[in-house]
Amino acid sequence: MLIGTILRAKGSDVATVSPGATVRELLATLAERNIGAVVVSTDGLTIEGIASERDVVRRLHDRGPAILDGPVSAIMTTQVRTVGPGENVDSLRQIMTTQRFRHMPVVENGRLVGIVSIGDVVKSAIEELETEKASLVDYLHR
Repeated sequence: MLIGTILRAKGSDVATVSPGATVRELLATLAERNIGAVVVSTDGLTIEGIASERDVVRRLHDRGPAILDGPVSAIMTTQVRTVGPGENVDSLRQIMTTQRFRHMPVVENGRLVGIVSIGDVVKSAIEELETEKASLVDYLHR
């Protein structure tokens, strides 16, 4: 299965915040949309970073509550690993597991086109297994 298949099923909407948004605004976006990470982008097309619940918690621990009124750029992860829609979900699953990524932005022709979470990857694996099981059961009953 390809990453683009996941995006077709879930949609290509990506929550973004600007680097100058406050961490409080970031937290509001995460809570309102019930998500764990957002792409940090000035224009919604290019990636300047990614900010997750983990980033907030770690910076709160290191620097204290003053970070809440600071910019997202002060806490975001700037080295963002991305994936293309034509890449295989199995290889993405391996990367996300070994490198402990929970969210991976999807980029095509240098533009942000979606985001895939570890939940999306697990769901696709379950769907593949269910399809395979149904095929085997069908084969056995012929």
